[in-house]
Amino acid sequence: MTRSLQAVAYRRPSVLESAAGGQLLGLETSRGATPTGVKDHPQFFAGFLTFPQVASAALLAVADVAAARYYQQQLRASLDPVVTGNGDRLRFESFSGCCGVYARLDVLEPGLDGGEVGHGTTNVDVNNPLREALSRIGSDDPLHLRVGPEELAVTTMDGPVVEKKVPLPDRWLRGFAEAQVIAAGFDLRAELPAADAVRFLRALPRGGARAASAGPRWVVPSGNTLRPTTRAVPGAVCLPGPERLIALQRVLRHATALRVYGPAVAGGAAATASAWEVVLPGMRLTLTLSPDASRGFSGEGGVLDALATDEAAEDAELISVLLAWEPRVDVADLASASGLTPERVRAALIRLGTSGRVGYDTAEAAYFHRELPYDAERVERHNPRLRSARALVAAGAVALDGALGTVTAEDGHVHRVRDEAGVLSCSCLWWAKYRGGRGPCKHALAVRMVRRGDAAAERDMARVEADAR
Repeated sequence: MTRSLQAVAYRRPSVLESAAGGQLLGLETSRGATPTGVKDHPQFFAGFLTFPQVASAALLAVADVAAARYYQQQLRASLDPVVTGNGDRLRFESFSGCCGVYARLDVLEPGLDGGEVGHGTTNVDVNNPLREALSRIGSDDPLHLRVGPEELAVTTMDGPVVEKKVPLPDRWLRGFAEAQVIAAGFDLRAELPAADAVRFLRALPRGGARAASAGPRWVVPSGNTLRPTTRAVPGAVCLPGPERLIALQRVLRHATALRVYGPAVAGGAAATASAWEVVLPGMRLTLTLSPDASRGFSGEGGVLDALATDEAAEDAELISVLLAWEPRVDVADLASASGLTPERVRAALIRLGTSGRVGYDTAEAAYFHRELPYDAERVERHNPRLRSARALVAAGAVALDGALGTVTAEDGHVHRVRDEAGVLSCSCLWWAKYRGGRGPCKHALAVRMVRRGDAAAERDMARVEADAR
C-alpha cells in the first residue's frame, strides 16, 4: 500500500479560552487554498456560534471519526478535520482511518452570527485538550468562533509552532473521492422526527468485534420509524456496520430529525453504502457508511470510468476554472458557461472529485466546491486498476470486434469483454466475484479506453474529410 507522510503546521494549538463577554473558540488553520491563492494560515470566520453546545458536540463527532478505525481497531489513525468556507456556511469534514466512514458537519447561516464567512479549504487543529474543553461547553455560554489566526498573530508570529506528521495512504485519498461519487447516486429514503430518530439510533449496537462481523443489515421505512428487515426489499436502506454510527450519539439530545439516504435497491440486492444525516439547530451532521465495515470506500471503483477518458480530463480543466467556492454547484449553469453538455459536466465533476476539488451534499443533492489540502492528484496516478488498464492498452493487448472485446492479460490468459446494454461484463475472476458492484475490472476499462480512442480517431478523420471538401 502506497503511503506518505502528510505534514500540517499551525501557528499555535487550537484552544477554548475565556474572553470578554463569553468564551472564544480559536480553531487554528494550516496551509490551504483560497480564491487569492495558497495561504499558510487562512482565516474563514470570526463571529458567534448561535448554538454553542450543539456546535461543540457536532465538532467532537467529526473529530471522533477522524481519529477512529472501525475495522482493525488496534491500528490507530488521526488526521485533522478539513474545514471549508463556502461564503454562506462552514463545512467540517473527516474520514476514518479504516476508509469506511465519511463525516461532514455543515454549519449553516442560522448557526453563525456576526461575521462573514470566507472562501477556501484547509486543515483545522483539533487536539486532546480542546476536545476536553469542548465537552464542557454549557448551553447558555456565549461562544465566539474564530476559524484561522487573529490578524495580529499573522503579522507578528514567525513560523509555525505546532507541526504534525501523519501517514496518508493512497487508499485514504481514493476513499475520500469515492465517497462523494457514491453519495451522488443517493436519494432521500426516510425522514424520522426527533423522538423516533433518537429512539432508533440509541437502540443500535455500540461496537465490538461481534457487531462488526454481523454483516449488513437492512431497514425499511415504517410510519415514523425504521423497521429492520432480513433482506433487501424495494424501498429498503442498507445499514452496514451500524456500530459505525456511534459518533452520532454525541448530538442525539439536540436532534430535530434524522434523514436517511441511499440508492434504489431491488429484491436480493447486495449491500450498499448509505448516508445518515442528523438535523440540528442551524446545522447538519452526516455520516456516510461504506457497504461493509471491513470494506473501505477506496475500492468501490465509482470514479474509474471518468478517470479513463481524455475528454473528461480536458473538461475537468475547463470546469475547474469556473468553480468559485460555491456552496451549491449548479450543473446547468456550468453547462451554459462552458458549452458542454450536462452529462460531460457531471463526468468532469466526478474527475474533479478524485483530486478533492468537489464534494457532494446529499441534503441539497448538489456538489460543492472545495480543495482538499493533500497531494490528491496522486489518486489517479496510483489507482491500481486504472494503471493496469493503461498498461494493457499501451501493450496492444486489446482487440475489438463489435460488441465483443478480447484482452490478453500479462499472464497470457485471454479475457472476453461483452457490451450488454452499455454495461461491460468480463470473463475474469474480478467480474465473477463482484458483477460490477465495485466498478469495472481492468479489462473492461482497457476496452472502454480503446473504444473511446477509436471513436475520437473517427471523429478527427471525419473533420479532416469535411475540411477537404
